[in-house]
Amino acid sequence: MNRVAAALDRIEAADRPEIWTSLRDRASVLAEAAAVDPALPLAGLVFAVKDNIDVYGLPTTAGAASYAYQPDADATAVARLRAAGAIVLGKTNLDQFATGLVGTRSPYGAVRNAWDPARISGGSSSGSAVAVALGLVDFALGTDTAGSGRVPAALNGIVGVKPTKGLVPVTGVVPACYSLDCVTVFARDLTLGRTVAELMEGVDPADPLSRSGETAPAAPARPGLPFRPLLIWRILRPGGGRRSRPP
Repeated sequence: MNRVAAALDRIEAADRPEIWTSLRDRASVLAEAAAVDPALPLAGLVFAVKDNIDVYGLPTTAGAASYAYQPDADATAVARLRAAGAIVLGKTNLDQFATGLVGTRSPYGAVRNAWDPARISGGSSSGSAVAVALGLVDFALGTDTAGSGRVPAALNGIVGVKPTKGLVPVTGVVPACYSLDCVTVFARDLTLGRTVAELMEGVDPADPLSRSGETAPAAPARPGLPFRPLLIWRILRPGGGRRSRPP
């Protein structure tokens, strides 16, 4: 519990309000931490969640206050991490509706780079990446449809893990493009990033595209036709007809 309290103190001392769209109150966080089984794989670790992923008790805004709603349950990915002992501290800022790669397109403020506040953080999972890079949380969740997890990881010098589509269910995630959306992980080392990703994996009946991480057996080799290259280059004649000649 002391470790969790120290993380809350770091958030306050950092004075980077643009990272967050909402934070849990200190009393509820410490009460949850006190009840965690120390034998769980993520016991004692704290994390942040991009604000297009549902966390029960906190509004989901996707970066737009007019869109905000109160989820009635955690997103599947969040629920699996909490069951593994991790503690959610808050929701993080993003390019509105996860449509941007710069981290500046939000009414909650432009998220500044962790190492040079004069530069962009990258997006759209800007707040999550900076929270990890500054050491405010152990890891954070983002999403990636076309780079939103990988870009801010690169620009802030941390690890970004994008699991193969379907390995982590997107139940409880505001869609940008459902067939491409992935829940991603930010961490300061690959070992933790991989562990978190693996703990989120698995089929969820509410997500038809979700699947297990088991490797399918290779298809048996099938005999094919012999390869006989035919090198013919068809060109237009000046008169409009066509003829063939070798290249």
